[in-house]
Amino acid sequence: MTASTETTNADYEALQRDVLALQRDVRYLADRLAILDCVATHARGCDRHDADLIAAAYHEDGVDEHGAAINSGPEYAEWANRAHAATSQVHTHNITTHTCEIDGDTAHAESYVVVILLGRDGRNVQVITGRYLDRLERRDGRWRIALRRSTVEAMFLADGSVLQSSLFKKGAYPVGTRNHEDLSYARPLTMGTPAPEHW
Repeated sequence: MTASTETTNADYEALQRDVLALQRDVRYLADRLAILDCVATHARGCDRHDADLIAAAYHEDGVDEHGAAINSGPEYAEWANRAHAATSQVHTHNITTHTCEIDGDTAHAESYVVVILLGRDGRNVQVITGRYLDRLERRDGRWRIALRRSTVEAMFLADGSVLQSSLFKKGAYPVGTRNHEDLSYARPLTMGTPAPEHW
C-alpha cells in the first residue's frame, strides 16, 4: 500500500465520520424542532379552542395533569376549552424558556409558560406563570406527549380596562377568535383577508 493510498483511505474514513456526525446532528435538530412544534401547537390549539390541534399533541394513551384535574390526552381539550370559556373571553398561552433531553424515542421537556386570560367582563386580567413538564415519545415517526404535568409558580390579577377605552378602540386591532375563523387559519393570509373580530 502506497502512502497515497493510505492517505486516501484515511480521508475516506474521516469523511465517513463527518457524515455520521452530521446525520446525528440533523436528526437531533429535527427532533428538537418537532418537539417544540408539538408544544407550541398545543398552546395554539388552547387559544383557538381547536380540539383537534390539542388532541393531536397527545398520544391516544397520553395523560394530562393540571392540578387536581387529570384527563386523558384526547379528552383534555374538552375540559380545557370549557374551563377557559367559563372564566375568560380571550387568552394567550405563551411558551418561553424551553429545554429538552432526548434519549432515543423518549424525550423530557420543560417549557415555561405565561398564560394571560382576559375576564368575561373585558376588564380584569388573570396572569399565570408556570411550567409544562412533558415526557414525549416518538411513535411511528411522530413526537407526541405521553405525559404532561403542569406547575403554577405565580398568579396575579391585573387591570385590563384600557382595552375598553375609546383611545385603544380607535386602533381597530384585530382580536383572536376561538374558532377556525381566526386570521391565523387564513391561507393565504393577505391584506384583503377580513378579520372576524376587532376591539
